[in-house]
Amino acid sequence: MSAISRPFWITLGAISIAFHLWLIFSGLVPNLVSRPIHMALALPWALIFVAKTPAQKISGIILTVTGLIGCGWIVFNQSALGDQYGFLMGNGQIAMASALLLIVLEMARRAIGWPLPLVAAIALIYALYGEYIPGEFGHAGLPVESMLGTLTIAEGGLWGSLTGVSVSIVAIFVIFGAVLNAGEAGQGFMNVAGAAAGRLKGGAAKVSVVSSALFGSISGSASANVASTGAITLPAMTRLGYPKRLAAAVEAVASSGGQIMPPLMGAGAFVMVELTGRPYVDIMVAAILPAILYFLAVWVGINAFAQRYDLPGVPEEDRPQMRAVVITSCFFLVPFTILLWGMFGGGYTPQYAACLALMAGAALLFFDAGLTFDLNRAKDRFTDVCLNAGRQVAMIGSIILCASIVIGVLGLTGLGIKITSLLLSGSGGMLWPALLLTALACLILGMEVPTTAAYVICVSVAGPALIELGLEPLQAHLFVFWFALLSTITPPVCGAVFIAAGMVEENWLKVAGTAMALGVGLYIVPLAMIANASLIDLANDPVWAIAAGLKVAVGLTAISFGLISPRAAFVRIALVAVGGIAIFAAGI
Repeated sequence: MSAISRPFWITLGAISIAFHLWLIFSGLVPNLVSRPIHMALALPWALIFVAKTPAQKISGIILTVTGLIGCGWIVFNQSALGDQYGFLMGNGQIAMASALLLIVLEMARRAIGWPLPLVAAIALIYALYGEYIPGEFGHAGLPVESMLGTLTIAEGGLWGSLTGVSVSIVAIFVIFGAVLNAGEAGQGFMNVAGAAAGRLKGGAAKVSVVSSALFGSISGSASANVASTGAITLPAMTRLGYPKRLAAAVEAVASSGGQIMPPLMGAGAFVMVELTGRPYVDIMVAAILPAILYFLAVWVGINAFAQRYDLPGVPEEDRPQMRAVVITSCFFLVPFTILLWGMFGGGYTPQYAACLALMAGAALLFFDAGLTFDLNRAKDRFTDVCLNAGRQVAMIGSIILCASIVIGVLGLTGLGIKITSLLLSGSGGMLWPALLLTALACLILGMEVPTTAAYVICVSVAGPALIELGLEPLQAHLFVFWFALLSTITPPVCGAVFIAAGMVEENWLKVAGTAMALGVGLYIVPLAMIANASLIDLANDPVWAIAAGLKVAVGLTAISFGLISPRAAFVRIALVAVGGIAIFAAGI
């Protein structure tokens, strides 16, 4: 980013922030206005900002201008387009619709690579030519005008409900996260973690777990979490003599767990709101016990590793002073308290509550840990907010727009129902084989696409089958969401492990093996939710939910300790077996 272009990107980021905030306070805005503008604001970031060569920059500018014309055409003609009922009229409209779809594919490709746009491109080819496929996986055929129109001028594709979630909810929480990250909140997370866990055996690793759980809840990205908190925790662990593979594994596992830790849970939780029709608060409450169990398993694993290696705590001179802990913790506690009060006490929508919390966080950007007021420092922080929020909103928007193409085609062609039928027949109509097939699909898909996109696509095809086999909708969605995370620590493609291994210069396969043992909860807790349905029913039946949580906690503790501790092999096998029985026998 050149010095000349920097003011442009800062201004564009500020416009994106102002637009998404305005939507929350302005009341109802037609979907065919707000959603195309959302894409229009993402276009320069996804196509020009990320360009690495002059050719990419020139092509990015051409595609951006074309996309802006397409989005603007839809915005200015939204009333008339509503009367076309998703049917394109004339070659000009067909060309515009085709261009928009191709531009979305290229936005996603430049943002996250080939896999997701490749899936979307295959979906589009299937929609166009699936009628020539023999057997049950063909479809009756779709007129081009209807197929492209439904995806581009109606609310069945690019401007569907998923994009609505990106516009009205995800963008606000991404901006909220950017505000917190620009100030002292990140240091507050580290200080709280250091004060809470630094003195314990394996304290440096436990600081990583606590800080990553806190930070990951707002970042919603395992990779971003590793890169940010890992920059502090990884050198601290290696300096104290922790094996490199263990240090990297701790950071990768803890950072992955941030996406399942309420209150924010990244973008996936907001998509779940749309797909399940359940209030965000319900999903947050349902997810809290499983998330705690996941981090419990990590904590126990660190204790078990402490029996293998000498894992000292953080030296006293490196631990934060209590005054610093209290002051810096306020930089995230004040916004979080306002957010939770807004959702639970004030009865506001999550996005409105996030706006209030965001404003409090923005006010705190004027102060540092010494409570000194500095306008120049605040100016630099607001600049960072504009740049980071604009870029991150665009990246998530690109992913969701591309995933919306896949969901649109599944609905248009009936392919989702056919895959659901195949899953039902392949599992013999039995729940647990269907769950394992779904878990495998999530792992394979999650290797190549981001967690949110993997969750959306998997739950669209597997969710109806799991619900038909007896699961509650929220149970099915949480199961798929958790397993969409598997690829962050499971080879062959494990993003969080790659980044952490690179940061400590360790063989990634060694890190992955350690991470899988340490993060065993990621594999077991989703299955425990099925075997113990009360585990996610904290809101309606807290006594049984806590009882189920304690039962699963005992089992996870035994399994985690059995996998990692240096005890005799027969003792470890017995612990794993007892843990499995405790979790899966006589479900609650």
